[in-house]
Amino acid sequence: MEWSALSMIADKERRELLAVARRRKFRRNEVLFHEGDPANSLHLIESGHVSVRVTTGAGDSVTLAVLGPGETVGELALLEADPSKAVRSATVTALEGCETLSLQRDRFDALRQQYPRVDRVLAELLANEVRRLNGRLLEFLYLPADKRVLRRLATLARAYDDGVTRPVAVPLTQEVIASLAGTSRPTTNQALRAVEEAGIIAIGRSKIEILNPAALVRKAR
Repeated sequence: MEWSALSMIADKERRELLAVARRRKFRRNEVLFHEGDPANSLHLIESGHVSVRVTTGAGDSVTLAVLGPGETVGELALLEADPSKAVRSATVTALEGCETLSLQRDRFDALRQQYPRVDRVLAELLANEVRRLNGRLLEFLYLPADKRVLRRLATLARAYDDGVTRPVAVPLTQEVIASLAGTSRPTTNQALRAVEEAGIIAIGRSKIEILNPAALVRKAR
């Protein structure tokens, strides 16, 4: 498994970092960590997908992201200057059976002292998060809601594409996709029905099948 955040360091350093990580397995709907929990570890996702959710001031639960193999979650645990003040900013839940490599902060800090170039991992984690947030901000400012829905679905299609199974099935509800796109469920349903009528997707119960990924990407532009 390749993680982009680890591409900035040498093979030896990468091997040693992975060697001190602890393999974790989570069942479907099992919580990796809750919003507000003490934060002391980073998860490198090896298989499966997780949702990242936050609670708004009104008490609503909002899905910010769906992450899969090759991605990381919980990186703020390694970035907080004072470990005693580090808390989880979101609740992360396994959407299906999921395996991660959990890297504890104390072990990561020990490697940083031994190999100063490991600091590049932190720089890459921060850069990835800034790029993601900037992209989402630009979408919310300049793209209509239907385009945001299709972009989120295209991203999810890539995340769930195993290179074998066709059509690609995205096993998420329209409520989740609406939350990811920052819009309402009726608006999401309208956007999805339009591309379904064009033969690009097929809407099922708690899932969406991508029949023509290339056409979906074109529609999302």
